[in-house]
Amino acid sequence: MAKIRHLAFATQDPAKASAFYKQVFGFKELKHIDNERAEGYFLSDGCLNIAVLKFKSDQLGKGMDYVGLHHFGVYTDEADYSADMVEKLGGHPYVDEMEVPEFVDGKWRRPEKFVGYEGMIFDISEDPWPGTAEYEAQQAAKK
Repeated sequence: MAKIRHLAFATQDPAKASAFYKQVFGFKELKHIDNERAEGYFLSDGCLNIAVLKFKSDQLGKGMDYVGLHHFGVYTDEADYSADMVEKLGGHPYVDEMEVPEFVDGKWRRPEKFVGYEGMIFDISEDPWPGTAEYEAQQAAKK
């Protein structure tokens, strides 16, 4: 069974939002990012990777002042199967102007973001997110 292991929230002030969640819930800060898509922080509760981000473009079509759930991410050993099922059930890959398709090992790399039922955006990944139990187990196995 696939498991939700990533949540991304849009916020107007990532520093204040991440400080709030760290103080209230004791979430651990994993890292700060600032790239062409967003600025903010990745946090973890030990089970979920939680992104608190100020996006630099209106990726959802809800305006730049939107705050709330931006997308969620699912970790699964069957990412290709899940991606195929998304498309069979009427969903499609999410593509924005910054994404460049990759051709790897003689085939196009499977996209990671999808648009599903009612326009909800989500990631499908066979790689665990930092801060999750699966990621920690993977790192321990490498030692």
